[in-house]
Amino acid sequence: MLYKKYTLEVPYEKAGVSADGCRAVLTAFVPDKLPHDCRDFKRKAVIICPGGGYEYCSVREAEPVAVRFMSYGITAFVLDYSCVNKLFPTALLELGAAFKFVRDNAERFGIDSDSIFVCGFSAGGHLAASLAVHWNKPYIYGSLGVNAEYIRPKGAVLSYPVITSGEKRHDGSIVNIAADNKELWETVSLEKQVTSDTVPVFIWATCDDELVPVENTILFTAALAANSVPF
Repeated sequence: MLYKKYTLEVPYEKAGVSADGCRAVLTAFVPDKLPHDCRDFKRKAVIICPGGGYEYCSVREAEPVAVRFMSYGITAFVLDYSCVNKLFPTALLELGAAFKFVRDNAERFGIDSDSIFVCGFSAGGHLAASLAVHWNKPYIYGSLGVNAEYIRPKGAVLSYPVITSGEKRHDGSIVNIAADNKELWETVSLEKQVTSDTVPVFIWATCDDELVPVENTILFTAALAANSVPF
């Protein structure tokens, strides 16, 4: 098994975001062997976004998750994205750049370029869900110099995700990416951004979560259902 870190080139300025203090590192967890009887075998891949309230990237939702995915034969990447006072769409641009990197290097990593998923936990779930709903926004794909479909995930795996900026919000996460900008608060309230173009979703949460109210998940699934998005 190979562990390797890559520093991502992110065109922040093209999307009107300051690059000061930003850092995005993608760690690849790549199996060292492919099945002997399948020379042309291509693995699925997943980009993992750890939680941490957009204050830090939680280590417990990083490598352990990647290794678990690898145990099922899925090539995994962990994104260490920029946090704290890095307003939206800073981290989303970094996730978009990570997705582009993985797709650009699909042959190198033995990946099926049409089977790249995103996965996130808590605030990282918000980040993964942001790509799920915003992948076709010009300020994302245009900044990366690709067409929208190039950064469209096959699907999103969301674990107790932060979703809303409304009454049931996780206040710390929303303030960290939107400050007091009420227009941004609307944009990052992802239940309001779901359309029929949103990618398929696997989502779970627990009703006794004391940090991210389960209503975040309920609001998002209701929006998915209203737009006929599989989940």
